[in-house]
Amino acid sequence: MSRSAPRRGLAGKVPLPRGVWGDGSPREKKHGGSGGDSPPETVLRTAKLVKEYRADGVTVEAIRGVDIKLAAGEFVAIMGPSGSGKSTLLHVLGGLEPATSGEIWLLGERVDGLSTAGWAILRRRHVGFVFQFFNLLSNMTVADNVELPALLAGATPRQARRRREELLAELGIADKAGTAPARLSGGEQQRVALARALANEPSLLLADEPTGNLDSSNTRDVLRLLRRAHADGQAILMVTHDARVASMADRVINLFDGMVADDAKVVPIPRRVNGVADIVELRG
Repeated sequence: MSRSAPRRGLAGKVPLPRGVWGDGSPREKKHGGSGGDSPPETVLRTAKLVKEYRADGVTVEAIRGVDIKLAAGEFVAIMGPSGSGKSTLLHVLGGLEPATSGEIWLLGERVDGLSTAGWAILRRRHVGFVFQFFNLLSNMTVADNVELPALLAGATPRQARRRREELLAELGIADKAGTAPARLSGGEQQRVALARALANEPSLLLADEPTGNLDSSNTRDVLRLLRRAHADGQAILMVTHDARVASMADRVINLFDGMVADDAKVVPIPRRVNGVADIVELRG
């Protein structure tokens, strides 16, 4: 995949309609650059983020005061035991569930107060989402599933088609373009889901257990595209339970009981003569 120009801010490829943030919406100050329209270094930031659920009069805190940052081009993995709040955090960051309190900043603009429609527009233009269970549109072909996000973001049909052809070829499923998702294997469906998430070249890619339901061969295919997207400057925040998958990331954030228990850089250990590879060392 190639980028013809550096990523832009929330004014991006297509102007946002009035009322998404409003003229007086909070914006972070940008430092270190003379150009007024240069993108901020931090793609995503949260401050004291909280998500609570109420059931039968009992309040459960799924996320408790989470502060995280994701820089442009950075790949961060989120790990933790079942019930630690990993998927909930990703859903809140993508606007699929509202935060109870706290702040979410994307590309220098505060977005936690967006309406449902505002979040839909934001995801359409700046956030790609990969789900564990694919969530492909069953009444559309593979080609239509992948082209749709780019078209909604303002690409021309020709641009959307070219992007789709590029992504499907890279994932080895170009021959499936006219196929319905239901006729694909699970691994093929996940590759289509990843291509769809990358189709509009999002500023941020959120991936929720993208290899959780795949065998080792299909896992390698999906990770290969994620690795290439990362090398091409894509900011990625990925939930995973697999340490081998997390070893691809620049940092690993561990959640426990809805809080950040650890945030460490991933430092690859040099390959040994005996061929043992892909071992990582976590350094705080």
